[in-house]
Amino acid sequence: MKKDIRFVNLIIVISVLIPIVVAVLMLMPKVDGSSDYSYLPLFHATLNGMTAIALFLGYYFVKQKELGIHKTCMLAAFFLSSIFLASYVFYHFNTGHVVYGGEGLIRYVYFFILITHILLATAIIPMALLSIYRGLSNQIDEHKKIAKWTLPIWIYVAITGVLVYLFMSSYYG
Repeated sequence: MKKDIRFVNLIIVISVLIPIVVAVLMLMPKVDGSSDYSYLPLFHATLNGMTAIALFLGYYFVKQKELGIHKTCMLAAFFLSSIFLASYVFYHFNTGHVVYGGEGLIRYVYFFILITHILLATAIIPMALLSIYRGLSNQIDEHKKIAKWTLPIWIYVAITGVLVYLFMSSYYG
């Protein structure tokens, strides 16, 4: 139980620090205007798409009682999401914001998707970390309780990450 409290506290700290660090880095002036990072948004969308695939496969394999493959898929999803986050922060730290130029109804659709994506991406951090911890520590009942919420939210975040890229792709330099 003491070990759980230590990990839960660590998950809380990480879950609070990541959005703060991302926000601070996004608000800072861009660092390097001479390098071309225009390839990174597509890379980010690819990572998000691969994350969604890994999550769907993980769900499929747990339903097939293939727990080893399920674990591999879910850890792959976490790894892909972690690479995405690091690269995303790097990209925005070096390039700043790109403004969406769509007009009319599509603008409202874009901002709905973007805002829900950002809010749920923030929420998924502790949920994913706790789900992974519960699964890896063999606390299966607790893992199932949180994973039933984590999975659909994480899939939504991954898919909407791809959609945000598709909306924005014509605006990247």
